[in-house]
Amino acid sequence: MSTAPEAVEGLIAGLREALAAAGDPARAAQQRAYLKSEMAMHGVSVPVARRIAQRAAAAHPDLWRDPGTWQTALCCLWDGATHREERYAALAIIRSKHSAPHASRMESLALYEHCVRTGAWWDLVDEASHAVGLVMRAHPAAAARMRAWAADADMWVRRSAIICQLQHKADTDLALLTDVIEANQEDREFFIRKAIGWALRDYARTDGDWVRAFVQAHPSLSPLSRREALKHL
Repeated sequence: MSTAPEAVEGLIAGLREALAAAGDPARAAQQRAYLKSEMAMHGVSVPVARRIAQRAAAAHPDLWRDPGTWQTALCCLWDGATHREERYAALAIIRSKHSAPHASRMESLALYEHCVRTGAWWDLVDEASHAVGLVMRAHPAAAARMRAWAADADMWVRRSAIICQLQHKADTDLALLTDVIEANQEDREFFIRKAIGWALRDYARTDGDWVRAFVQAHPSLSPLSRREALKHL
C-alpha cells in the first residue's frame, strides 16, 4: 500500500493549523531560549502537542495500517517540520495506539535512529529513545545494535543507547546496560555523563544494591554520573 500524498499533506496541514491555534508567542520565545532551538516554536506545551497529535492521527487512519505508510508519513512530518512541536507530534504518534502494530518492529529502529541523529538535542532524543526502548522490549537481539550505537561518533546516538532501557525495571538487560555505560564512562560530555547517571538512577528503583555495586566497581564514572546514580539510595 502506498501512502497517498494528499493524506500525508492533510495530516501535516491539520497538525500545523491546530498547533498554531494552540500556540502562545510569549511561551514560544521562552521555550526557544530554554531549548536553544534554531527551529521556530508555536509555544505549545508537550502534553497539549500530544493531544493534538492524537486527534490528527485519528483523523487519518489509513496512514497507520501498514509499516510502509506509517514510516513514510512520520518521516514526512519529521523532516518537513517548520516548528519544533511538529516533531513532538511525530514522536507522540509513534508512542500512540495508532503505531502499536509497527512501533516495536526491529525495522523501526531505522526511523528512530534518523530522529535521534537529526533531532540532536535532549528533548527530541530522549523522547525518541523511549521508542527505541519499545524495540528493545520486543526484540532482545536489538541489544547488538545498541552496543554499536554506544560506540557511535554521534554523541546523541550514544546517549540514546544509554537511556533506551529507562523504565524497563526488572526487564532491563543488565549486560547491555553495563556495556553501553562502560563504553562511555570516561566521556567528558555533559549529556553523556548525565545519561549514565539517569540510567543508573532509574534502575536503582528496581535494584539499588546492583547500582551501588556497579558504581563502586567503576571508579572512572564522573562525579556527576555517580551523584545522579546514587541520588535516591
